[in-house]
Amino acid sequence: MELTGALRANGRFLADNARWLSAGMLLTLFSSFGQTFFIGLSGADIQREFSLTPGEFGGLYMVATLLSAASLPWMGRLLDLMPGWKVARFCLPLLAIACLVLVTAPHVAVLVLAIYLLRLFGQGMMTEIAFTELGRWFVANRGRAMALAAMGLQAGMAFMPVLFVAVSGMGTWRTAWIAAAGAIVVLGWPAITLLMRRERVASGAEADQGKQGLARDWTRAEVIRDPVLYLLLAGTLAPPFIGTIVYFHLGYLIELRGYDPLAFALAFPIASITTVLFALVCGFLIDRFGALRLLPLYLLPLAAASLAVGLVEPVWGIYLFMFLLGISNGFTQTLIGALWPEVYGLANLGGIRAITVAAMVVSTAIGPGLTGLLIDWGVPLPHQMIWMAAWCLAASFGLAVASRAVRRRESHA
Repeated sequence: MELTGALRANGRFLADNARWLSAGMLLTLFSSFGQTFFIGLSGADIQREFSLTPGEFGGLYMVATLLSAASLPWMGRLLDLMPGWKVARFCLPLLAIACLVLVTAPHVAVLVLAIYLLRLFGQGMMTEIAFTELGRWFVANRGRAMALAAMGLQAGMAFMPVLFVAVSGMGTWRTAWIAAAGAIVVLGWPAITLLMRRERVASGAEADQGKQGLARDWTRAEVIRDPVLYLLLAGTLAPPFIGTIVYFHLGYLIELRGYDPLAFALAFPIASITTVLFALVCGFLIDRFGALRLLPLYLLPLAAASLAVGLVEPVWGIYLFMFLLGISNGFTQTLIGALWPEVYGLANLGGIRAITVAAMVVSTAIGPGLTGLLIDWGVPLPHQMIWMAAWCLAASFGLAVASRAVRRRESHA
């Protein structure tokens, strides 16, 4: 009976909020065009086109990504000054323009500009708009809303590479990027702005329930001076940093361990499916217990995943890693979206989230270069991953301290 009641409640939640949940999923789906996994699909073609070595292309990519991270705090502030649909209305066309700049770039400098725009308006602003608006719209069911919206990115990771290869086969890699620009303008732009144009307003009972887990409204200046922010970042930056370096060094890892590339590729669906399942589990747990109470535990699967890469040499270790990484990703995508309102309130959520997203982008830019340099100095990636596991465990302690500090100060507020 309890299970039936829960299923009915979830069904009503989806039906009643389909408009706003769909907007969130579409935003994270269209962020795919600025994500590393999608840009990397044409990486070899870009290197040939501009006569770049892998190291040179990686360096240009890092510069463009760091520039986008520097821009995000200013762009994200717009979400505190105007409705989200108006921000999406100009960000989506700029993402489409970035796709076209990439395929028409006559010079390396323009290539860097194109990647900068893709990272800023794709990876950065699409996810920023999605999670900031959902954080404001959903007060009592924020966890479930974040989990469902994150499925858009998982769908992109599952299907976009296949579509890219299929469209490229009809022409060249440029054809796929032109098609991406067309999809953004013809499908994404009108659908997302239409869905977001009507703001969701919580009922009185829901608003009262949601306020119980919200912090007072902090300003951005207060947040930057808050020591708790840096304890939180020390933990919340671990998943994007570690996930990015493993994906970036896949070829190296395959050669080092002598894995069959096909066997390695078949492990990716495990990560995608597990991510979706545990995003939903995490959403349920957040709505029941709050993000702060889960915070000290959410890095433990990532610590185990890092140890799997570092210590397990047979190929089954990769399947174990992908399963554990999926658990970590599912918790991360949902938990981090719901965390910041509990810590810093809603009034300046756009600007505050922009600071944290910028820090995340910086971590994903630095990670591949730093770990690649260590590999060049003779420190194999598996050895580095053991240190990554130690980082996760130490950061879990820091997150426990931060969680207690936030709950203590809110209880005295």
